Amino acid sequence: MEVTEIYREITPLSSEDCFVIIDRTKTKFTYPVHVHPEYELNFMENAKGARRIIGDSTEIIDDLELCLIGNGNLEHGWVDLDHPDSPLHEITIQFHSDLFLQSLLNKKQFQSLSIMFENAKKGIVFSREVILKVKDKLNSLTTNKSSFNSVIELIMILHELSLDENARTLCNSTFTNEKDSSESRRIQKVVNYLQANYQKEVHLHEMADYIGMSEVSFSRFMKKRTGKNFVEYLNDLRLGIASRLLVNSNKSVAEITYECGFNNLSNFNRIFKKRKGSTPKEFRENYAKMRKLI
Repeated sequence: MEVTEIYREITPLSSEDCFVIIDRTKTKFTYPVHVHPEYELNFMENAKGARRIIGDSTEIIDDLELCLIGNGNLEHGWVDLDHPDSPLHEITIQFHSDLFLQSLLNKKQFQSLSIMFENAKKGIVFSREVILKVKDKLNSLTTNKSSFNSVIELIMILHELSLDENARTLCNSTFTNEKDSSESRRIQKVVNYLQANYQKEVHLHEMADYIGMSEVSFSRFMKKRTGKNFVEYLNDLRLGIASRLLVNSNKSVAEITYECGFNNLSNFNRIFKKRKGSTPKEFRENYAKMRKLI
């Protein structure tokens, strides 16, 4: 397999603009997986059955889709999958990463936005309920994109999205090599240890000893701080690294299996498919279809 570089998009957003909005109707996706430094809010309607690729996340989308991507190195793209030749509607909003100064995001009134932008480093998909709430506002924004009020409207939309309790982050942090700024020092100590030792067998009891906790207390602590038990967290870390190797290397699936700390190929395939919805081979092939030489 030839490993190609990700297409780097040059967006139409100028340094003098707060944001740019692109409203289009089309019958298929033609743009490859790409990256760009600007934040991107992408709304789609009538694209059910298409495949979304954001980092190491690949999912089949429904008839309504709204994602926020806030990472200049996070690959993303959409590709047709059994999609009929009926028009799909897409609204793309791109804005600079410094549109909201950190001094502003540190204020309590902007706390939800700050958390959302942090999560956007891994890509966020919003719930259908919230998409329906902001859909008309997005359409209205396309006709009012040059005035001062349009900036206020965009901020209101982003605030509404930041309150979505059912929004999901998509990409594994080890795929993007991003650290979660909300992690406590103790959790970060665990993460640093696992990132240095994921290729080895790592057991619950040794991690508990490493940070001075009992196994029961450590298990509860991991679940509370990460939403995952220890084995799930370790497997997700390994899967993120494995996904990056599948995308950026010519190594065989078997080589990647053992390099990432999985004890056998069938176990790796089983866990990968359960978490990603495809086998490692299918994941690599899907990415290859969407990549393009610069």
